[in-house]
Amino acid sequence: MDGLTSLGVLFSAVGVWLGYPLADPIIGVVITVAIVPIVWQSGKTVFTRLLDGVDPEVTDEITHALSHTQGVHDVAEVRLRWSGHRLLADINLAVSPNLSVAEGHAIAVEARHQLMHSLPYLSNVTIHVDPEDLSGEKHHGITGHTDSNLANHSHR
Repeated sequence: MDGLTSLGVLFSAVGVWLGYPLADPIIGVVITVAIVPIVWQSGKTVFTRLLDGVDPEVTDEITHALSHTQGVHDVAEVRLRWSGHRLLADINLAVSPNLSVAEGHAIAVEARHQLMHSLPYLSNVTIHVDPEDLSGEKHHGITGHTDSNLANHSHR
C-alpha cells in the first residue's frame, strides 16, 4: 500500500507539472478511499481488544487443537482474554472419571503443550480437569449455605 501511495503522489506531481492542477486533489481522494478500509479494520481490531474481545476463530482453533490431545473427551469451557499483546486462556477439560489425579494432570500438561505449539500468540494457559460426568461450570457452583455470621448465600 505504501508503494501505491507513493506512486500516486508521483503521478499527482507529474500531472500538476504537465498542467493538470486537478490531478493533485483527485489522486488525494483516490489515496483516501484506498486507506479508509484499512483504518476501519484496524480501528475495529483495536476497539475489540480494548474490550478484551477475542475472535471466535481462536476459540475454534483451541478446541480443535485440544480435540487431538489423547485423553481429552471434551472441551467444556474456553475463556480467553487479551492482556496487551498476550493472549491468556482458562480452559476446562473433561477426562475419564476413572483416571488418577496424576493421569489427569499428565493430560492437562500435554494439552497445554499442544496449545502453546499450535497458537504462538498464546502466552499462558490455565487448564482445569474435570471428570467427564461432572464437566463444566454448572458443576462448580456452591449451592446455598451459611458460613460464619453471614446470611444464607451461594457461589456461582
